[in-house]
Amino acid sequence: MLKLWGRTNSINVQKVHWCLEELGLPYERVDAGRQFGIVDTPEYRRMNPNGLVPTLEEDGFVLWESNAIVRYLAAKRADGSLWPSDPRIRADADRWMDWQCTTFTPATGPAFHGLIRTPPESRDKAAIAQSVAKSEASAAILDAHLSGRRFVAGDAFTVGDIAVGAAAHRWLNLPVAREKRPNIERWHAELLARPAGAKVLVTPIT
Repeated sequence: MLKLWGRTNSINVQKVHWCLEELGLPYERVDAGRQFGIVDTPEYRRMNPNGLVPTLEEDGFVLWESNAIVRYLAAKRADGSLWPSDPRIRADADRWMDWQCTTFTPATGPAFHGLIRTPPESRDKAAIAQSVAKSEASAAILDAHLSGRRFVAGDAFTVGDIAVGAAAHRWLNLPVAREKRPNIERWHAELLARPAGAKVLVTPIT
């Protein structure tokens, strides 16, 4: 059976958790990271030397890095759907997974940590404001891309929607004023209408 280590309020764990639910796979999840500990134990570090979550284990095969795990699961068990068979559509979904890691989440991260995980008296208001501005620029890119598209790689739900959707859910639930992005809001609502998305993309964000 698949075993997933990671707490449910980690965006990177959410991606893997969501993928597992979409695929309907049996799995065991172990809370790990932050208040749950485990990640600094010698046993965990032998699996994941970074001491981060998530980590996936399947029959002795250990994999870390959330997008790599999502790609692995989708390629092995959902070839042609979550992992498109058309190489161009697959590359498009893959591109948006990378964009989530390199652009969108780094933009929203300081605002999330400042507003959600930092006591009010310790917040860096300038860093939060800068993060919100960068997030708005990223959201504008995504909103424009989703114009005329049902999902990030076209008409079908793919791994790209899992990665970017988890990041968008966090951005849309931050306690900040945001520009209206009708295409993102329409797409996000469709993601939440999926049983797996509704199970994983919970509120409030923590």
